[in-house]
Amino acid sequence: MMVKVPSSRLAIDEALVADLLSGFIREEITRFGFNQAILALSGGVDSAVVLALAAMALGPSNVTAVLLPYRTSSGDSVLHARLLCSQFGVSPLEIDITPQIDAYFSSDPAASRARRGNKMARERMTIVYDLSLKHGGLVLGTSNKTELLLGYGTIFGDLASALNPLGDLFKTQVFALGRYLQLPDAILEKPPSADLWEGQADEADLGFSYAVADTILEAIVDQRYRPGEVVAMGFDEILVASITDRVRANQYKRRLPLIAKLGPRTIDRDFRYPRDWGA
Repeated sequence: MMVKVPSSRLAIDEALVADLLSGFIREEITRFGFNQAILALSGGVDSAVVLALAAMALGPSNVTAVLLPYRTSSGDSVLHARLLCSQFGVSPLEIDITPQIDAYFSSDPAASRARRGNKMARERMTIVYDLSLKHGGLVLGTSNKTELLLGYGTIFGDLASALNPLGDLFKTQVFALGRYLQLPDAILEKPPSADLWEGQADEADLGFSYAVADTILEAIVDQRYRPGEVVAMGFDEILVASITDRVRANQYKRRLPLIAKLGPRTIDRDFRYPRDWGA
């Protein structure tokens, strides 16, 4: 069945978005007296776009890009990350996380790939946050809207950050922005991967393509269509239900830790102020 969704709905004005997001980084970092940004650079399109935006916003010398490979990481990941640093004039900092990961799992060698992947994501972020204190900078997140909605990320791992420039851009929009920012073809053309184990690919894990997921998510979330209305557009009913269920099931990843309410003004329920309140 033909899918009846206008392609223009996911189209963005790349120049405007780049200007807005680089301005967002600059304003939010300098608002609190900082001038440095730090991020984990994987060699994938998301962190590549954030690196480019940060360099635009603050200047390359004020951006710290941390490469955090594990022994099974793809060689291309490190190669592409270095290529990006060279393109945008940022000095890379490389730290191998193999010793601490292997030491932790030495007493539990049967640990699943999911546990190992989560541990790697959290280990990387503890290093990035330690370096943020060392360099006096704020941590930039690299999770896009598609990943946040689907829960495709690790709490206190890659989902952790002080600022997230990409959180309102679907994955396909991040690719569009990456093309505008003239990222290397090697990054724009390779299959998206968190590189948590050898041969890992995002779309294989998810069971559907980002292009299809983005179209469905844009209809359900941004346009507030009901699942039945999305099915009527020509999408498979089981696929729509699967994506909708994932969005609901992963809501806990998109919220601050739930606090049991006892008093009259509970943090994040009644005591709710903007992030920059008091600044």
